[in-house]
Amino acid sequence: MYKYFNNATSIAKEIMKNKVTEGDVVVDATIGNGHDTLLLAELVGSQGKVFGFDIQQTAIISTKQKLNEHNLSERVYLIRDSHENIDKYLVNKVDLIVFNLGYLPGGDHDIVTKVDTTIIALEKSLDLLKENGLLLVTTYVGHREGKNEDKYINEYFSHLDQKKFNVLKFEFINQVNEPPLLYGVEKNN
Repeated sequence: MYKYFNNATSIAKEIMKNKVTEGDVVVDATIGNGHDTLLLAELVGSQGKVFGFDIQQTAIISTKQKLNEHNLSERVYLIRDSHENIDKYLVNKVDLIVFNLGYLPGGDHDIVTKVDTTIIALEKSLDLLKENGLLLVTTYVGHREGKNEDKYINEYFSHLDQKKFNVLKFEFINQVNEPPLLYGVEKNN
């Protein structure tokens, strides 16, 4: 196995690098500190677009600074709103949507994604995906809300129609301290 497959976020990044091409329209539904947003902005090229969502102004500011440092701001629309409102900002289909759930690293750990709004956001995201589009969702089960959120997400994804979606769950079974889990959902033709 490749050394960069040592956690859920590294696997998600490798999948993004293999999936996203120049000109794509993609979404970072939880921008956090902007790492995925920056990667996506690089991958979509000058003709592509990235839409990034977060409810915290600190996340928006941090991500904007990161994008400015790399001269990539013109490719990215940062939106201070909950991912559950994704359909208010996007009407056209997109190639990829990524969620990195939980709390803002280095931020207030009491501000976390919640299962009720996340499930709504996932439902809307699946509708927004193009055919062969991809949804990546990283869940963090090392805290109570994260465990609850993962339980409902796993249940939701388990019941998606296999004729419409392929769902894969990446789970490290030999790591301690409840490592994050990664779900990949591909929309079929």
